[in-house]
Amino acid sequence: MFEAAHKILPPVDYVSMIRSLYADRRSMLLGAFGSALAAAVAALEANSAILGVIAGLFVLNGVMRNVDMRAFDRVELADDDVEEARRWEWRATLGAASIALLYGAWCMISFWIVDDAFAELTAASVSVSVLVGVSQRNFAIDRLMTIQVLLIALPLVLGLLLVGNIYYALLTLLLLPFFISLRRIAGNSRDIFLRAVHGRIEAASLATQLDAALDTLDHGLMMLDGNGIIEVVNARALDAFRMGDADAWIGRPFSRLCTKVVGTGRLSRMACDQIVSLIEAGSNGKVLLTAVTGGYYEVSVSSRDDKTVLLFEDISARIVAEERISYMARYDALTNLPNRAYFAEQVAEALADRPKGHAALFVIDLDDFKHVNDTMGHLAGDQLLSEVGRLLPRIFGENAICGRLGGDEFVAFRAFVEDAGQAQDYADRLLGAMREGFSIPGRRIDMSVSIGLAASDDPSEDLETMMIKADLALYEAKSGGKGRVVQFHERMDTEYKMRQQLKLDLKTAIDEGRLKLAYQPIINPRTNRIAGCEALARWTHPLYGPISPTTFIPIAEETGMITDLTAFVLSAATRDCRAWPGDISVAVNISARDFRACDVEELVTGVLENTGLPAVRLEIEVTETALIEEQEAAGAALQSLHRLGVGIALDDFGTGYSSLSYLRSMPFTKLKIDRSFVADIETDPEALRLLTNVAQLGKDLSLQITVEGVETDGQLAIITGKTGVDFVQGFLYGPPLSFDAMTRLLASHYPSGAVPELRLVASRK
Repeated sequence: MFEAAHKILPPVDYVSMIRSLYADRRSMLLGAFGSALAAAVAALEANSAILGVIAGLFVLNGVMRNVDMRAFDRVELADDDVEEARRWEWRATLGAASIALLYGAWCMISFWIVDDAFAELTAASVSVSVLVGVSQRNFAIDRLMTIQVLLIALPLVLGLLLVGNIYYALLTLLLLPFFISLRRIAGNSRDIFLRAVHGRIEAASLATQLDAALDTLDHGLMMLDGNGIIEVVNARALDAFRMGDADAWIGRPFSRLCTKVVGTGRLSRMACDQIVSLIEAGSNGKVLLTAVTGGYYEVSVSSRDDKTVLLFEDISARIVAEERISYMARYDALTNLPNRAYFAEQVAEALADRPKGHAALFVIDLDDFKHVNDTMGHLAGDQLLSEVGRLLPRIFGENAICGRLGGDEFVAFRAFVEDAGQAQDYADRLLGAMREGFSIPGRRIDMSVSIGLAASDDPSEDLETMMIKADLALYEAKSGGKGRVVQFHERMDTEYKMRQQLKLDLKTAIDEGRLKLAYQPIINPRTNRIAGCEALARWTHPLYGPISPTTFIPIAEETGMITDLTAFVLSAATRDCRAWPGDISVAVNISARDFRACDVEELVTGVLENTGLPAVRLEIEVTETALIEEQEAAGAALQSLHRLGVGIALDDFGTGYSSLSYLRSMPFTKLKIDRSFVADIETDPEALRLLTNVAQLGKDLSLQITVEGVETDGQLAIITGKTGVDFVQGFLYGPPLSFDAMTRLLASHYPSGAVPELRLVASRK
């Protein structure tokens, strides 16, 4: 695999090469200690103990190799003593391998474990620089050079891959040609050297081989003498200057080349002056050349004695990739608005420099955006988001910072508004623009937004504080009917803290079984008899007293406790119903989140098995929201339960999208008409006709019909006489009853074998 140096070199040249490995002890120490210093600085910056260990190992390695080199100095090595030279070659190889392994480990640890940009840059730049030096210094000792390249390159590549970032992985593809070219360059240089050794009189042949090496070099190379005259140049070097005919420039001043390219406008005067300054000072450094016509070159200037070497690397692809990566890290790809992180960065700067006055933050949420995705497809949803992204900067003005927080949520910030009223004007302007709808290819989409607004003239408030306030205002906007803007006020903060406390207490109440059930009778209005009961959860807080279901049910939905609550209600309701006589059934509500978070079919069947309640005595109530959000999961579960004999009721019909397709595709046995259809039937003929038609629609689909919210004798008389409604619910028959009260009511009338009749409570006119 390796070409043994002692076999291909004459003894004198081989021994001389081995001596050169031990010749420059000072450079070796400077390299080791310099690397240790770089690792130590990276360790301090990244606060990484393991990088500190690496720094210590560099120092230890340098000391050990220095001891070995001093030992070599004490040896009298004859010019033809090949065997002794081979022994010292192995020792040099061992030392070189150890330092190379340290560089490789440093790179892998920096990318994989430390994950700090400065640490990664330091490790990679130092190690790659060492690789270049290895290929130049040890090219004649193939085994030593290859071992060092592998021990540095492989851990570096492995570290980039272990980051798990596709762009880091792509970077390895850029590094592999570089590593391969190092060995190729070293091999070419070794061939040239060997030809010189074996045929010193063939100077012309040696020059040809040098030209071949320059031509195969992946980078541009230019060498200048002490007077700045070009001695060696390849075509790739002149590519950086957009010039051709490399041979024509040999023997001419480098300053003349710079003058010509600056005069043609191909490069800037500043970049050329930086290169010339490094050459004249005999310094080393790097300069970035940006061509006017496009393209980026990194020029490495290295000076030694009276010679200067310029290495030109075309980094155009890398620069473009870095710019793209930087853009993707800061902007949302769909809307081209700043993402959450970059928005926060921009707002933080704006808050630090804002003038006196109010700053305003707007958190914007698209109402029912999921419905667009579900009914029109994700492509239409993406197009809508893109249109909203273009609309926001126009609405909030050129001085606003707009961003996308994620999903269907956007945000806008103005560092100065005259007062809260002007902030409200901006929000109202957005509401008005949204009402105009959006035209996307092939369709029109009407979309409303809910806006939470936080305006503050307190210069100490940061983005996090304003965001919390705007989120609280947004929550109230959405819970209050959507399609509106709500400004933050201090009461929201109190309500927020109370709500957070209720979240904790509700979990405890569910876990410890502190919730109770109340049962609202479901009445046959023509016989005035109980047909079943709807189970309703009730919670009495030890500090705040009774908590309305309209408060704790949304909390359970939001926190994911709704499934535990549903399981509790199912278990308790079926157990209670089992204790009741006759064919009295019980109805339990199932949330949309239940279909998402658990196997509803398994939950219901398990409860029925545990309580022994016949499936026909249980009715599951679902809302149109559950069907819209979890149509596939809900459909499969309801079909299975229907086959078992469980009744399926569509609750609150008429308050959602009222899609008739659900009535046909789902196995409903009952349709529950929302109370809003009942409120005006005594005074509004149109309301009565609407109720009658909706009820008839359900009857035509062979569904039983229940009307909710019956509160007066007049409503009951109209429903009984003029509609085909089967059952009614409402406060006309009294409030929901506890299990004990409902059990006593049923038991007091059941000895005759009949389901009890109910006496109406005082009517509400």
